[in-house]
Parts: sequence; structure tokens; C-alpha cells
Amino acid sequence: MEILIDSANIKEIIRLIDLYPIDGVTTNPTIIAKEKETFLPLVQEIKRHIGYEKTLHVQTLSTEANDIVNEALHLTDQLDGNVYVKIPVIPEGIKAMKTLHQDGVKLTATAVITPLQALMAAKAGADYVAPYVNRVSNLSVDGTKVVGEIVNLFNIYQISTKVLGASFKNVDQIKQVALNGSHAITASPDMIDAIQEHLLTEWSVNQFSSDWKKAFGEDAVPFFK
Repeated sequence: MEILIDSANIKEIIRLIDLYPIDGVTTNPTIIAKEKETFLPLVQEIKRHIGYEKTLHVQTLSTEANDIVNEALHLTDQLDGNVYVKIPVIPEGIKAMKTLHQDGVKLTATAVITPLQALMAAKAGADYVAPYVNRVSNLSVDGTKVVGEIVNLFNIYQISTKVLGASFKNVDQIKQVALNGSHAITASPDMIDAIQEHLLTEWSVNQFSSDWKKAFGEDAVPFFK
């Protein structure tokens, strides 16, 4: 399963890529706005830091198909490497995806709420579909099960589009979409850190250190020195 960072904060992106096996970065207009920096230089800097191979998913703002296409072509012209243009699954977005797919632009369908929206986007040429797990759950529907339904639909019809789970409020949601076959997830920096955190893990590490010092003294160096 691919693990992506849902952030435009350069320091956090650098930190997480240093620690974890990160596959890419996703952004959206809200995330970009939080950084209070000029849009294009910021996403270009993100791409420089993550490298050519890792994926960068950048979202359009327009709501008319022709404008979405023009934005997407401008983005792909200004960004090098493995770049995907994120487009919401509104009707005009689906129309734009059809055109951009024919032009060879790599696409991520975003703001997906239902399996049928995901299926429509995949047929329009999306390489990824991003269901909003927690936002679906807020509608009294289990968002993690919706991810599983999308995965199942794609398997039934042998669709190669990947499912990119997004919008998580806790680690259990990430675990459930992983168990339901999501090909990828994108999560905020704090949520990615939380994947690795557990009190018993920390306790175990502290116990190892305590036992070592009891046996060899407080100033004992690691055995390999």
C-alpha cells in the first residue's frame, strides 16, 4: 500500500520522508492556503524535495471543464516528475478528465463520496480515485466500507485505477481501509506519526534501556562501541 503525506508544509514533508517509506504528497487548495505562500513556487519546492519518482498530487480550482483542462495543462507544464492533477468528481470535472486522459495527463479524482462516483471517474480516465473516508462516515455511512466497495467494483470490472483513501480522523480508519484493499492512503503528518505510536512500544524500548543499565551501569555504552 502506498503511503502519502497530505500536507504542503515543507518542514513536515522533509521530516516524514526522512523517517518513513513515503510514496508521495497530496495537496488541495485548503492545505495550500494554510501555508500562506505563493501557490506555484510552493508546489515546485515540494516536488524538488520529494524527488522525481515520488508522486505529487495537485488540485485544480476551476469548476468549468475548459478551465479545469487549462489549469491542468499549466500545472503539468510547470511541474517536473511524477505529477497527478487532482480534479473533483463534479460533472464538469468528469468531462475534463476525459479530455485530459486523452492528452496523457495523469489524474486523481478527488472529493469521492460514493462507489459510483469512483466508477465514473475511473471510466473517464482517472489513475487514482480518492474517497473521503471520514467525511463519508460523518454522513452515518461507514467510509472504510465504501473504500472496500470501490475496490470490489474495480476488481469485478478489472479496472486498473487505484483507490487512494483520504480524510482520516484516526488510525483505525487507516487500518480498516488497508484491510479493505485500498491501494494507497494519504494522511496528515500527525496521523502518519500516529501510525507508529503505541504506549507499549515506547514502554518496551524504555524497559530494554533500563535492563541494560542495571546490568552494565548507567554509563554503559552500546555493545558495538
